[in-house]
Amino acid sequence: MTAPTHLFGSHCPDSGGIAMAARRAGNAGMAALQLFTAVPKFYNEKVGVRPERAARFREALDGSGVRAEHVMAHAAYVLNVATPDAAKWERAAAGLAKELERACALGLGLLCFHPGAATDGDRDAAIARVSVAMTRALESVEGPTRLMVENTAGAGTTIARTPEEVAAILAGIPASLRPRAGYGLDTCHLYASGFDLGAGPEAVVGVLDQFERAAGEAPGFFHLNDSEGALGSNKDRHALIGEGRIGAEGFAWLLADARTRGVPLVLETPHAVDEPPEDDDAPDANDVRMLALLRALAGGAAG
Repeated sequence: MTAPTHLFGSHCPDSGGIAMAARRAGNAGMAALQLFTAVPKFYNEKVGVRPERAARFREALDGSGVRAEHVMAHAAYVLNVATPDAAKWERAAAGLAKELERACALGLGLLCFHPGAATDGDRDAAIARVSVAMTRALESVEGPTRLMVENTAGAGTTIARTPEEVAAILAGIPASLRPRAGYGLDTCHLYASGFDLGAGPEAVVGVLDQFERAAGEAPGFFHLNDSEGALGSNKDRHALIGEGRIGAEGFAWLLADARTRGVPLVLETPHAVDEPPEDDDAPDANDVRMLALLRALAGGAAG
């Protein structure tokens, strides 16, 4: 049996639509892809996926070499399903369910989201609200997409900074729905929240062990981002791999861990061109450079 490989990819620019994002991923030789299914600055709780848009995307994805189960949608940033404000929570929960509906309509493997903030300071109640929002989404939408909590950098009252908080969110989901839920780890968020991925290989393994022990499973994806901010700064500032505080060696140690194989490894690092021409399906130059570096750090493993 062939061992799983590193599935390197990126949140590709979607100028010209999500089909163009798939083409850019394919032209970069990626094995994974992340995208937005709607404009991430809005709740989009009433936005669906037109059949013709889904068809164009699937056609482009078929030609890209990226498998649908290795494509991840990223939910809108405004969805605070941890908020104690009832009206805002209802809208955010509806937005999360719609995100899942769009991801399922496109046949994507994963949907990740930031759980939000306990603006009243009650972290336990906020965690429970995130679990309820996830449960509602999973109950209302059937399909292939897993709903994944992303760890946070820990700024302010944001939750899911620690293994225990991630685990508590997932523990609040009914057992019948639990297989359709999981979590992923962002390396910049880890470092910014005090987990030192640059301290050595044993430290990196220890961080992954902490999350796996608490949640009962390994991460279902990784966001590979270096950190502009210092260790424990709680600053969510992504940097190119090797050009931040973690350093390239930290990513080599991470990629040596078997838990980084067979799951999407997605760059969210700065692009050379944020909005390329809509008809230009060439991959971003920074993405190409970062993918080459990651493959080298992984010891030449295919991605």
